[in-house]
Amino acid sequence: MSCERKKMGSGCLKVTKYFLFLFNLLFLILGAVILGFGIWILADKTSFIAVLQMSSPSLKTGAYILIGVGALTMLMGFLGCLGAVNEIRCLLGLYFTCLMVILITQVAAGLVIYFQKETLKDELSHIVGTLIENYDPLNDDERNLQDAWDYVQTQIACCGWSGAKDWENNKVLINQSMTAYPCSCSNSSKDFQVDSGFCNLDVPVNGTATYADWPVHEQGCMDGVEEWLKDNLGVILGVCTGVAVIELLGMILSISLCKNIHSEDYTKVPKS
Repeated sequence: MSCERKKMGSGCLKVTKYFLFLFNLLFLILGAVILGFGIWILADKTSFIAVLQMSSPSLKTGAYILIGVGALTMLMGFLGCLGAVNEIRCLLGLYFTCLMVILITQVAAGLVIYFQKETLKDELSHIVGTLIENYDPLNDDERNLQDAWDYVQTQIACCGWSGAKDWENNKVLINQSMTAYPCSCSNSSKDFQVDSGFCNLDVPVNGTATYADWPVHEQGCMDGVEEWLKDNLGVILGVCTGVAVIELLGMILSISLCKNIHSEDYTKVPKS
């Protein structure tokens, strides 16, 4: 009976070890995905992310946090694989502790984002309103930010934040008596070709116009942008949820393997 128990214990130890190795391999891959999301946010220059990134320091901070979490997650996956294969108790204990800290941090970050979503929405409205008001094709300092907003209006087929009326606050258009309009708002079909700057209306010399005279989309970008953010946020949250599940499984398997190693009096250290 004692031999059979030892064989069963040894078999359970091996199964736990290999399962932990596989979970940590997946953990390593998911960490790389989180790292990729952070790099994507910093590198993206052709979508609404660019508008937020250049106007809101908090998004850059969030991107760096994602990169840090992704890199740390990959490191933990590597340590978990190493500790499982070589059955090193101290490494497994360190791995368990780091996983617990990461999981608590992720839950805390998720709660902060959830309870601050209205503040984020207000900040977003302020950012876009300021961008539209100060939009100037001759201002090279804000060229990248303005091009990003032109891209958003073209791709979403919208104009302004709540509507085309928002552009009546633009200083350049006010000086031109509203006889021009943002080219990226045009409702003519151009196969999503992104135009920038202002286009002139066919009006008499010294004439005036209003936004109602512009050949632009009537819908504002707020609904489209919110939907875009929800779609992308869903992907990010889905990945983070997957990582959290793997973290919990990794914690359970690591502590189980650590106990089995202790009970079987395994104190292996890789020999050089």
